[in-house]
Amino acid sequence: MGKRIMVAVIFIPLLVVLIYGISPTYPVVLPILIAALSMIAVHEVLWSTGFLKHTRISGYSLVLAGLVPFWVFYSGQLMPALCGMFVYVVLLFAEAIGSHKRITLEKMGGAFFLSVVIPFFLSSLLRIRQMEYWRALIILPFVVAFLSDAFALFAGMAFGKHKLAPELSPKKTVEGAIGGFAGAIVCTVLYGVVLQLGFSMQVDYLYLIVYGALGSVVSQLGDLSFSYIKREYGLKDFGNIFPGHGGVLDRFDSVIFCAPLIELLIHFLPAVGG
Repeated sequence: MGKRIMVAVIFIPLLVVLIYGISPTYPVVLPILIAALSMIAVHEVLWSTGFLKHTRISGYSLVLAGLVPFWVFYSGQLMPALCGMFVYVVLLFAEAIGSHKRITLEKMGGAFFLSVVIPFFLSSLLRIRQMEYWRALIILPFVVAFLSDAFALFAGMAFGKHKLAPELSPKKTVEGAIGGFAGAIVCTVLYGVVLQLGFSMQVDYLYLIVYGALGSVVSQLGDLSFSYIKREYGLKDFGNIFPGHGGVLDRFDSVIFCAPLIELLIHFLPAVGG
């Protein structure tokens, strides 16, 4: 627990500095950050699981994962995406043909899926960054996902009795999931209060409740989804970059699911305005 708190004390202020202190002057910092996290995450899931320990295909996958955030940041146009996907798929099949059937379609499909979905979902943060009220909105995926995780952990430790998904994550409990759900809603609403009273912004609290509720559900689903992968391959953690947490995927699994949801909700249920 001490290591988890220490990482949070160091990492959260650093994240705030990068988003609000450095990125307004140097916007390219954010796609660099998302690209780095995506590449590490893809490397973790391919190599720690042993799913695809193929140096060249892993290299192609890392390059693709690193390019997706820059594609989102600079253009998001069809032709660059088509070009990148085409080259990647051609290289995949070239390696598969040269491997004499040792590289299966399942492995190629898994590598492609992970190399696109992880960075594209994380790049929701970049798309939010391009919105009018980005300063208030970009932190919402972290507020919902991280605080849902935190409240689920503390509620589970204090009240947990009934296992939520023992075959996937033995320590997670129903009580913890309820605590994370409630905590995310409360903290999202409190964040709205801060925006309204501290920055004179217009806030729709009903929509913020929806953000917190749905965000907590998909955040916990994201956590369980990557736990599903870990248990399938007999892993405890994907890595050890963050002491007490594990690897990038262990820390950002909930954000990977929560960020695109928040982006969609901002479009369809705008909760914050000027």
